[in-house]
Amino acid sequence: MFTLPLQVLDKFLLQYNFGQVLLVVFVLATLAALTQRSGKVLALQTMTFGLLFAVVPSIDGPGHYLYLGLGLLLVAPLLFTTADR
Repeated sequence: MFTLPLQVLDKFLLQYNFGQVLLVVFVLATLAALTQRSGKVLALQTMTFGLLFAVVPSIDGPGHYLYLGLGLLLVAPLLFTTADR
């Protein structure tokens, strides 16, 4: 069985910070939530990721993820109140 050397994997992962990884997970999770056709699930997920963006990436990486998190925290309650199901 072929195993990937850890140096190659480490060199690839060091290019990205936690905010970038969280952004990719947010996009993939949003696409998965859109398949459920539930606005409330999408709103709760947006609120959760907004909180994560506001709290976690302020430790690691640039500060623009904080503003993304605050924006998501403002949009999520509006999505929740306008959702039908």
